[in-house]
Amino acid sequence: MNFTRWSARLPGTQRRAAARSDSGSVPAARAEQLSDQAGRPPRVDDLPVREILDRIPALVALVHGPEHRIAYVNDAYATAFGPRTVGDHAQEALPELHELGLLPLLDQVLRSSKPRTVKSRKVPGGRSYTFTCTPVTVPLSDRAEGPSEGGVLLFATDVTDHAEAAERLRASERRHREAAVTLQRSLLPQELEEPDDLRIAATYQPGGTDAAVGGDWYDVITLGGGRTALVIGDVMGRGVRAAAVMGQLRTAVRAYARLDLPPHEVLQLLDGLAAEIDASQIATCVYAIHDPGEGCLTYASAGHLPILVRDEDGVLHRTEEPTGPPLGTGGWLHASGSVPFPPGSTAVLYTDGLVERRGEDIDQGVDALERALAGATGTPQVVCDRLIRALGVTASHDDDVAVLVLQNPSRSGADAELFRGAALDLLGGVEAAPRARAFASGVLTSWRFPPELYDLGVLAASELVANSLQHGTPPMRLKLRRTDRRLIIEVTDGDDHLPRRRRAEPVDEAGRGISIVATIASSWGSRRTPGGGKAVWCEFALRG
Repeated sequence: MNFTRWSARLPGTQRRAAARSDSGSVPAARAEQLSDQAGRPPRVDDLPVREILDRIPALVALVHGPEHRIAYVNDAYATAFGPRTVGDHAQEALPELHELGLLPLLDQVLRSSKPRTVKSRKVPGGRSYTFTCTPVTVPLSDRAEGPSEGGVLLFATDVTDHAEAAERLRASERRHREAAVTLQRSLLPQELEEPDDLRIAATYQPGGTDAAVGGDWYDVITLGGGRTALVIGDVMGRGVRAAAVMGQLRTAVRAYARLDLPPHEVLQLLDGLAAEIDASQIATCVYAIHDPGEGCLTYASAGHLPILVRDEDGVLHRTEEPTGPPLGTGGWLHASGSVPFPPGSTAVLYTDGLVERRGEDIDQGVDALERALAGATGTPQVVCDRLIRALGVTASHDDDVAVLVLQNPSRSGADAELFRGAALDLLGGVEAAPRARAFASGVLTSWRFPPELYDLGVLAASELVANSLQHGTPPMRLKLRRTDRRLIIEVTDGDDHLPRRRRAEPVDEAGRGISIVATIASSWGSRRTPGGGKAVWCEFALRG
């Protein structure tokens, strides 16, 4: 663009107003003169550019030289920011450009001779403008053949309405997203249950910036008898439907967990339920059980990623098999496996958002998580945070992430005295009951329980053993275990018929044992054991 056809040193708005009053009809007359007799339109170069710039509603300013001296501002610019004096430096005379940070942009345009645009900048008065800076040649005299130098033409379009509409839209999206995330979090456990033997922390981070919720979930369920169920799952896809399916599956898992079934049986029940809820939704899940007496995690997986375990020596284990298809496929018999989880170990359950990246094999992500776990020490919450950071998960991550970290603390000294266990094998016969009572009495005495708890513990052990002797089959075993919160008594035998509490009639000679245990204990229950047989247990809460 060349402005040699008009002077850059014309005065401001007063001279322009006078010029228009003296020759208001000149532009039309000149345009008419420029048209030839054949009706040819005037050439663009012959149009009165200055008159056009004076009248357009957009803001126009022209500066020249490295100091950006003012050469021209139009009426719209003067109305928006006040009159400007030709020849002044932009640094002092155009403070609005300084506040918007546009002066460095003018330098860049002048040096590169390339136009630049900045969108929707709000000026001090509250209006928003899009500024386009275009390099031009500015004449330094009134003569067309006179000297000239580089300049910048600023063209500012008022986009206040668009900016306000965009801000309202962003605010609406933020509200919808906050509501969606609130819905998602409300379907997750508000507080994790705290087992006696484990230290647990969980993290959930919604993915993306849209309002679509996901279907990731986790849960911790105390089963009684010192055992704990740990669950993590992922309903594929996003949206309210995925969240609704997730909520139903999580509720079902908690209900099935109360049956105290092996992990593969829980997944078998979930598989049928998932097909009934929505056959088009794919869901993966891992269900694991920690039994402090076994020193391992027993688990079953429905198409989910492997559990990672780091033992006390830093050796890493990855669960591989068995892994079945995702939930809802039907026609598959799930199986349970186990992975060592001794004291001092840390385990991580997670969803694919933590390890899956576009353009990479998911095994690479799992390998990266293993390396991060190898060096992640501290409390479960600290480990959670470190894994999230190590895998590069940020607020703008495009997928939901759920992580569940559990630790089996290694105890020593006074702390170890609060976590103790003892067991006795019973061969049956008439001597089994008095032998069990004597064993329970000796153990509870060594653990220095108060007299009332001692008496209740011996009575409960005697009744559970008597029930097993009458209704069970060998091999039989009596287990006593204490934690810092409770006393647990458990009897196992080879018969898989589960006892139930019933009302004994006055004339009945049996049938009162389980009722007595249920009355004196804080809780009781029974379950089938993996190798066949059953376990019947009860708990007593410790005061203080």
